[in-house]
Amino acid sequence: MSKQEKKHSLSFQNKRVYFDYNIFEKFEAGIVLTGTEVKSIRESKVSLNGAFCLFNDKELFLKGSDVAAYKEGSYMNHDPKRDRKLLLHRKELNKLKKKLEEKGLTIVPIRLYSNEKGMFKIEIGLAKGRKAVDKRNYIKDREIQRELKEY
Repeated sequence: MSKQEKKHSLSFQNKRVYFDYNIFEKFEAGIVLTGTEVKSIRESKVSLNGAFCLFNDKELFLKGSDVAAYKEGSYMNHDPKRDRKLLLHRKELNKLKKKLEEKGLTIVPIRLYSNEKGMFKIEIGLAKGRKAVDKRNYIKDREIQRELKEY
């Protein structure tokens, strides 16, 4: 695998998001990162589990994600749990803010990936949390689909 191909193949999933939430709409957003964060992500030291997005005034921030400290970062290293600003068009931000005012909706990160230019993007989804009954039904449906594939 060449260096160019490796740069495009970076993708990190939030493994529990489809289990815990019903995703209604997806958006692609840029993410503001420091140099040591980019290096840590390229070493696959990132976790989106438990992360969520919140508005602070008119800006959207990713909270609860974990980008491990870069081992060679010295005094210039970043805070692993810091809030990261997400970059969206104003129309998309207004639409999301309006939808969030509806009861029970939240914004969750689905995956973090690098695009063809090597820039990191994050796929976020407008979601509603599932109840325990819904989760059991989801597991049952998944097992039925698995059994059907076997035959």
